[in-house]
Amino acid sequence: MPSEFDLIARFFTRPAPNAVLGVGDDAALLAVAPDMELAVSTDMLVSGQHFFPDVDPYLLGHKTLAVNLSDLAAMGATPRWATLSLALPAAEAGWLEVFSRGLFDMADRFEVSLVGGDTTRGPLNLCVTILGEVPAGQALRRSGARVGDDVWVSGDLGGAALGLRYLLHEIDLADAAEIEACLIRLHAPEPRVALGRALLGVAHVAIDVSDGLLADLGHILECSEVGAQLDFARLPAHPAVAARLPHPLAQRCLLAGGDDYELCFTAAPARAHVVLAAAAAAGVHVTRIGRITAESGLRVLAADGAAMNIEEVGFDHFK
Repeated sequence: MPSEFDLIARFFTRPAPNAVLGVGDDAALLAVAPDMELAVSTDMLVSGQHFFPDVDPYLLGHKTLAVNLSDLAAMGATPRWATLSLALPAAEAGWLEVFSRGLFDMADRFEVSLVGGDTTRGPLNLCVTILGEVPAGQALRRSGARVGDDVWVSGDLGGAALGLRYLLHEIDLADAAEIEACLIRLHAPEPRVALGRALLGVAHVAIDVSDGLLADLGHILECSEVGAQLDFARLPAHPAVAARLPHPLAQRCLLAGGDDYELCFTAAPARAHVVLAAAAAAGVHVTRIGRITAESGLRVLAADGAAMNIEEVGFDHFK
């Protein structure tokens, strides 16, 4: 079994072209470009809480970095560096080789250098701190929504949550292609980094949909001190979710399921054509799903215009 330092050297040490000094010293040295601000985010993935212990380690490596990249995407930041801290029940070389390959394949795609971290023995726990750059004063913050703004969301929603419900045996998905599509959304989310960057100077605010559309949009409303009204019929449901509406479980996956890692954002109605052009340039489909209101709270309207009764808004680690 490799020692802690053998493990780091074998699986997680390689050149860090974005850094002045990478893995191997007491601290990394980073140089931020002039006129840029540093965006920093940390996410922790815990076995049994955020993923199943038997998940494919390659996909777990992918997701470990992807969820952090998604946070930077929501700020409009360009990812540059990451640190990785691992608690491992045992130093299994085969598992680590596959996990690190999944992690570094994502890092290579987004030109992220791994510049440090830590390892210890314990229940499987993966923690990434990611750092990126955003032009000074231009980051997309949660506090920027304005009354009258359109509310937009990228991609489609609910597929990851439906995949989780399938794994928990709460719903039966008989079609193999449908199962695979939902599980890929759950295990290998696609961070919308290019879209986030394209929305700088276009959107007023953004957030990534990690805990559920209603929960995450609620954070924007709270920070911006506004309300919102969404049209349920406009929500871009994942095909497997759309096929099961209006079943209550499908509705919960769409509104409150989480793990989508799409971007929800607002922009002035007059900028709709610019939003669509930015999304096209990023290669991502976006949908206008509602508007920001002066009245506090979040309402979801059914096709007949009546407010829907929503009991669940999203995931909470402590509920």
